[in-house]
Amino acid sequence: MNVFIRNIKELILVEPDSRQFPPRLISRVAGHDMATLPTIKNAFLFIENGMIAGFGTMEEFPRSRYLKRVRQAGAREIDATGKMVFPAFCDSHTHLVYAGSREIEYVDKIRGLSYEEIAKRGGGILNSAKKLQQSSEMELIEQSLERLEEICRLGTGAVEIKSGYGLTPESELKMLRVIARLQELSPLTIKATFLGAHAVPEAYRNKRAEYVDMVINEMIPAVAGEGLADFIDVFCDKGFFTVEDTERILTAGVKHGLKPKIHANELAFSGGIQTGVKYGALSVDHLEFTGDEEIDALMNSDTMPALLPGAAFFLGMAYPPARKMIDAGLPVALASDYNPGSSPSGNMQLVMSMGCILLRMLPEEVIHAATINGAYAMGVEDQLGSIAMGKQANIFITKRIPTYAFMPYAYGSNKVETMIINGKVI
Repeated sequence: MNVFIRNIKELILVEPDSRQFPPRLISRVAGHDMATLPTIKNAFLFIENGMIAGFGTMEEFPRSRYLKRVRQAGAREIDATGKMVFPAFCDSHTHLVYAGSREIEYVDKIRGLSYEEIAKRGGGILNSAKKLQQSSEMELIEQSLERLEEICRLGTGAVEIKSGYGLTPESELKMLRVIARLQELSPLTIKATFLGAHAVPEAYRNKRAEYVDMVINEMIPAVAGEGLADFIDVFCDKGFFTVEDTERILTAGVKHGLKPKIHANELAFSGGIQTGVKYGALSVDHLEFTGDEEIDALMNSDTMPALLPGAAFFLGMAYPPARKMIDAGLPVALASDYNPGSSPSGNMQLVMSMGCILLRMLPEEVIHAATINGAYAMGVEDQLGSIAMGKQANIFITKRIPTYAFMPYAYGSNKVETMIINGKVI
């Protein structure tokens, strides 16, 4: 499908240099640059064969080379008067494939039990693992497709999904096969992450090293053998997996072609951030416990810090020091952590609002964090995350809104009117 969107009130996060030859694209935005958002007012956007083929001001359009191409392409025209166009959100950290909810634990949290206390009672991740092990692939696919449709309506065009609720070789493979099926059924861009080291299962409660051996010797070869994952992840934190465990697992994963990502420093100064940097992790995620040493390690790396404010909000925990990280010159991504236990929402509009309200980020910063930086944290920054020539046309058109700051400001409503994924109006 070819689409021509005209009279756009403001076209958000454009890359003008992508119109040069050879084109120049940004891969991520860091530090003070995150506060400057490139836009075009009174704009047009031309989509051809699923790709962004042209953009600019309406004033220049009649004189541009695109006028003839739009007519020849027989493009569907959309009048976006009073509306804005954004690149679709790239949610780089979710656990979207799961079996059922965990609102009983939600009540336990209200009564004062901590995340660790609930886990020790067989709740938390182990509760989700038990439910998932008892569910069929078809049941998981049906539930997950509903969640994908929901987040798409809210503006997400790309999502990373982790395993980690299986915790046995059979169930971890089941989860990853479900994700592979979702990649076939959903128009969204989906990346798969193997997270066999999400928790120590009950059967290995006092035998963590043996479970790590099974992850390394059985799970990773099976996952890689079927080509089921892009990334490998470890929950490197207090009460879960140590730095030594993490290093062993990441080393094995890298040998099998899996790029590292890490759950790090959610519960304590665990060393997870430094370990992620050491092993070239694409991202380190959560980061509630981040100090000067962690920031220094990240400053000299290609690793993206990914913050998940929904989890800290839901669990009543301290928030990661986003302001300190950005002011030090780091890039920051925002992701939903969509999961049944600590962040039961995939609403990236709400995540951006949390970024502003709770993390003291500017609207321009949260837009970068939820789009181009999220794309980097998924390894798709050359395809998605901004308005640039030759990128996939994953965008959304807003309802009539006064400014782009209204997107995180109006946290209780859906500002997305039209989703376009791979150039097709959804």
